[in-house]
Amino acid sequence: MADRVSLSASYYVDSVSNASIDVVTTASPFRERRNAYSLGVDYVVRDSLISLSTSYSKEPDYIARNVSLDISQEMFGGMTTINMGYTRAADDVSQTNDPTFADAAKHWQYRLGVTQVLSSSWVMSANVEAISDSGYLGNPYRTALVFGASVPERYPRTRSSRSFQFRAIGDLGSRNAVRAEYRYFYDTWDVRAHTVEGGYSRYVGPDWLVDGFVRVNGQKQALFYSDNATSAVTYITRNRQLSDFTDFSLGGKVTHSYRRVPGEYEIKLNAGYELMRFKYSNFTDLRTGGAYAFSAHVLQFYVSATF
Repeated sequence: MADRVSLSASYYVDSVSNASIDVVTTASPFRERRNAYSLGVDYVVRDSLISLSTSYSKEPDYIARNVSLDISQEMFGGMTTINMGYTRAADDVSQTNDPTFADAAKHWQYRLGVTQVLSSSWVMSANVEAISDSGYLGNPYRTALVFGASVPERYPRTRSSRSFQFRAIGDLGSRNAVRAEYRYFYDTWDVRAHTVEGGYSRYVGPDWLVDGFVRVNGQKQALFYSDNATSAVTYITRNRQLSDFTDFSLGGKVTHSYRRVPGEYEIKLNAGYELMRFKYSNFTDLRTGGAYAFSAHVLQFYVSATF
């Protein structure tokens, strides 16, 4: 709208058929559908970009709402960009097989980052994010094991977490680029995680862009995680996402400029593939008695058009 305001809206439908290890060993497979709506407005003031957005999503047992405000400020002739953001979210939690169960969760998220142009070929960024959660933070369907017996898992009702990200992107010339990234996460549940990622991009001819990446992640378990507790405690979970584990990802993406008229429109075809491998150190597969591990294949296809 004019030259200072941009509006955006989206409608997203997520149809899920799930049979995870938790479902297989303690419950039953399920199918559900999630509908999500979002609205956003961007406003330019000199060298600042102010963004306000809101979203709402609903599934049979979960409703999520959030409002976000972000400000991006360019400095020193566009060589440095400062980003700040805040998100406020509220969730309603229910249980499909228990109409009497109802709870809520609230979330506060703060973001701060800086992007610096180092040279004509290199850009580096550093970002920090702080999140505070309160309310019902667990899963009403998941159970834990105490002396081999299943009991409902119990989470603390507060959680604070911090994450740091450092990224560098470089132009190697001849339409080649490389990127490297490191992320560190920790929280008050004593979860610690390190992630390292590297990628390479190359244009092949005037209409093809090929991108490949590799990512390695390792995590230390939460204080109250136990594969099979030997004593009754206040908080207990057997959520594998809070256990000790490592994961490895290898993927690639191809983008083709199908049709393009400069200054009028451009249509792109995108295809991506990612192989993920997860290995859990202290989460037992109850079907086999051994440590749980699995691989996943992710395929993505979409068309984007800009007019």
